[in-house]
Amino acid sequence: MSQLSNDRYLRALLRQDVDVTPVWMMRQAGRYLPEYKATRAEAGDFMSLCRNAELACEVTLQPLRRYPLDAAILFSDILTVPDAMGLGLYFEQGEGPRFERPVRTMAQVAALPIPDPEDELGYVMNAVRTIRRELKGAVPLIGFSGSPWTLATYMVEGGSSKAFTVIKKMMFSEPATLHALLDKLADSVILYLNAQIRAGAQSVMVFDTWGGVLTPRDYLEFSLRYMHKIVDGLTREHDGRRVPVTLFTKNGGQWLEHIAATGCDALGLDWTTDIADAKRRVGDKVALQGNMDPSMLYAPPARIREEVATILAGFGNGNGHVFNLGHGIHQDVEPEHAGVFVDAVHELSRPYHGR
Repeated sequence: MSQLSNDRYLRALLRQDVDVTPVWMMRQAGRYLPEYKATRAEAGDFMSLCRNAELACEVTLQPLRRYPLDAAILFSDILTVPDAMGLGLYFEQGEGPRFERPVRTMAQVAALPIPDPEDELGYVMNAVRTIRRELKGAVPLIGFSGSPWTLATYMVEGGSSKAFTVIKKMMFSEPATLHALLDKLADSVILYLNAQIRAGAQSVMVFDTWGGVLTPRDYLEFSLRYMHKIVDGLTREHDGRRVPVTLFTKNGGQWLEHIAATGCDALGLDWTTDIADAKRRVGDKVALQGNMDPSMLYAPPARIREEVATILAGFGNGNGHVFNLGHGIHQDVEPEHAGVFVDAVHELSRPYHGR
C-alpha cells in the first residue's frame, strides 16, 4: 500500500477519525490563479492543456503549492468521454463547449463507441500517473467523471443549455432512446473511472451538474439510476486501500436519502442545502462534502471565517465532513481569499475533532 503523509481526506470520506476537517475546492486548479493562466497560455487552448500530461500535472499541483489543501483533483474536463466517442468537441469563445455532431436518434446512439480508457482516453490516464508520481504521497488524488445524465445533456443539446428542451423532448417522447444513451454512458464511465483508479486515483467523484433540472420522478429514472449503476460497477479497493466514491448532484438537496441509498461513500452538497439538515437526514449512512457558497469568497476575510465557522457548527462534532465549496470556485476570486478559507477550515475545525 502506498503511504500518504496526509490521508485525512480519505479518512473523512470513510467517516474515520481526523485531527481537523479536510478541505479542497472544486475547480481549485483554474482561472482564479495567475499561474494557471500562464500554463494554459503555454498549452495554447483548454483541451491541449488536458491532453498534455506534464502541463495537466503542473496545473493540478499549482493550488497545492499555494494552500495546505488535503487533496488534489485530476485536471481534466467532464466532456472527455463524449469527446472520445467522436462527437467533435470544440470550445466557442464565450459560449462554452459545443459538439459538431449531436446525438438525436436511436441509430446515432447505437453507432456510438464505448471508448477504451487506455486508448482514446489514454491521455487522461497518463495525466493521472504523472500527477501521482509528482505528488510523492503528499495528499490523495481525486479522479472524476460527469454523470451519464449530465454528459447526455451536452451530447443531445449540442452544448450548454439553459432550458434543456431538446433532451427533455427526447426524454418525454422517446424515452427508450435516452435510456439507451444513458446506459452506454454509464458503461463508459465505469470503464473510465476504473482505469483512473488503476492509474492511481485514490478516490473518485461523479459530477451530476444538471440533475437538478429534473422532476423528482425523472431524476430517479434518468439520472440517479445510472449513477447507481456506476457505483455498483466501480473498483472499491485498490493498492490495499478502500477507494471512496462521492456523488454530487447540483440542486439535488431534496434527494439526499435516495442518493445515499446507492451505496456511495459520500454526498456532495451545494449551498442551497443546510448541512445540519443533511447530516440529520443521511449522516449515519454517508460522509458529506460541502458546502459554502463560492460567492462567499468575494467577502472580506472576517466574513469568510464567520461562514466557515457557521458551516462547521452546522455539521457539529463527529466525523464524515469534507469541507468544500458548494460548486466550483469563481474565476475572479482573489487567490488570497481562497487561502483565508482553507486556513479557517483547518483552524476552526480542530475543536470538533476531540483531540
